Amino acid sequence: MTQTAVRPRPAIRPRIAARAGLFTFIGANVVAVTTLFFAAGPSSNTLISIGRLAGLYGALAMAFQLLLVARLPWLDRRLGMDRLTVWHRWTGFSLLWTLLAHFVFILFGYAEVENSGVVDEFVTMVTKLEGILRAVVAFTLILLVGGVSARFARKRLAYETWHFIHLYTYAAVVLAFSHQIALGGSFASSPGAQTYWWAVWGVALGSVLAGRVVLPLKRNLRHQLKVVAVVPESPDVVSVYMSGKDLDKMPVKAGQFFLWRFLTKDRWWQANPFSISAAPDGRTLRLTAKAAGEGSASLRSLKVGTRVFAEGPYGAFTAMHQRKQNALLVAGGVGITPIRALLEEISGHVVVLYRVRTEQDAVLLPELVGLARARGAVVRVLSGPSDLSGPHGPVLGAHSLRRMVPDIRGRDVFVCGPPGMTSATLRSLRELQVPNQQVHAERFSLAA
Repeated sequence: MTQTAVRPRPAIRPRIAARAGLFTFIGANVVAVTTLFFAAGPSSNTLISIGRLAGLYGALAMAFQLLLVARLPWLDRRLGMDRLTVWHRWTGFSLLWTLLAHFVFILFGYAEVENSGVVDEFVTMVTKLEGILRAVVAFTLILLVGGVSARFARKRLAYETWHFIHLYTYAAVVLAFSHQIALGGSFASSPGAQTYWWAVWGVALGSVLAGRVVLPLKRNLRHQLKVVAVVPESPDVVSVYMSGKDLDKMPVKAGQFFLWRFLTKDRWWQANPFSISAAPDGRTLRLTAKAAGEGSASLRSLKVGTRVFAEGPYGAFTAMHQRKQNALLVAGGVGITPIRALLEEISGHVVVLYRVRTEQDAVLLPELVGLARARGAVVRVLSGPSDLSGPHGPVLGAHSLRRMVPDIRGRDVFVCGPPGMTSATLRSLRELQVPNQQVHAERFSLAA
């Protein structure tokens, strides 16, 4: 029996380095915006000054939002799309509040200066001042996007509908920037201020263009993926094998996922996130999916030779973040796919806990057992209903985990499965006081 050799760890953990770099970048820009505002000279009216500063912070938040969803490989590999998406959502709330403050304080400030009513002042500004109408339209679009992104609305919309509405954000960005050019006192205060804001918007929009358009097109033109086999793994689970050119040069790691588009006439417009279910070997890529929705259910009918457009690879659920010599991999249901791939790449002694309702649901189990035997790992299938408890409590509760893996606090723990199982397992790990930097869980999602 053999174990994968332990790789040397970087002095600074990749996730910490990326987070620190990102927060430093944000802080430096907040300082720069504030400095430029005061250098331009605040208005004699306090309300107008507050409104202008809020507008500048709103512009910065909008640019930062674009950066978070640009899907830049360096950030995504270290932080993960799920974490970046959460930050994008919270930045969106900040954007809404700062722009609302900008609108309200400016409106009331000018109404005070002109000694007019708020409604009359609003009508005057929209009809007579260049750029105000564009700002109002931009704000309305942002409110629309924010409304459909609220949790209760998001659950009721198909991804494609939600994504189409979300594209209005880019129209709002263009309108907001044109408003800033037309009326932004800080923007026009000096050549340095103008250079700064052009650079901010250039970096934000350039990142989106590079990460979401140029890089996917470049990779797909180079690799030209196509389906080479479709293999049923069980009555409701199927594996799709893809091959292409120069796959040994594709920067993909076990545990990552792609947004897959299979270019058939009835599904070319659908993008579905599936992780690779085997470590990349430079010749083929494989995904394994359960028929949980229309997109995944139709995989079984794919024809050999179907062209594939793959965006990615994405995700930080990789051995890159392993800190300890040994690891525990916890999978639930079809969440076994990135875990099975990780088992090939992760170093040290590995324990795999595979949570399923019945043993018949344990897809890819023969492969897992074969890999475990080859490298001296341990695989345990934990079958039973979702509320299953034993003499030591819930099957993935703190007491059960400690009994099955006594040295759990000295291992990295990778968790992938349904949201309920993942959340319960993470609670158990907190109860066991497993250090946060040793816990890795990623919820695949389609960012804006």
